[in-house]
Amino acid sequence: QVQLVESGGGSVQAGGSLRLSCAGSGRTFSSSVGAWFRQAPGKEREFVAGVTRSGAITDYADSVKGRFTISRDNAKNTVTLQMNSLKSEDTAVYYCGASNRGWGTYVIRRRDEYDYWGQGTQVTVFE
Repeated sequence: QVQLVESGGGSVQAGGSLRLSCAGSGRTFSSSVGAWFRQAPGKEREFVAGVTRSGAITDYADSVKGRFTISRDNAKNTVTLQMNSLKSEDTAVYYCGASNRGWGTYVIRRRDEYDYWGQGTQVTVFE
C-alpha cells in the first residue's frame, strides 16, 4: 500500500512560481512511476508530468513543457513539481499519483493506470 500527501499549492499571480511536493509512504513508492495530474472545474483529470522510479526519464504535457519540472528524491520519498511562468489556465486541483505498471521504468500518461492518489492541492493563478 502507498499513501500520498501533496503540499505546496496556493494562489499566485500570472508569471509567478509554485513548488508542489508529494510525500509518499509504503514500501513500493520508490519503485513506482510518480506523476502529477490536474483537474480544472468541469474538466477531466489530465496528465501534467511524470517521472520513472530512477528519476532518469521524465515526460510532460505539451501545455507545460519548458515551464514545469518534475523530479524525485527516493531517499526522502518525494516527488516534486516546480512550476514557473504560471498562467491562468494552470488553475486546477493538482493530484499526485503513483503507478506500479511496468516496474516503474517508463512514464504512464493514462490516469486509469495509476494505483494510488493523493487528496489534491489547489493551485490558483490570477491575472
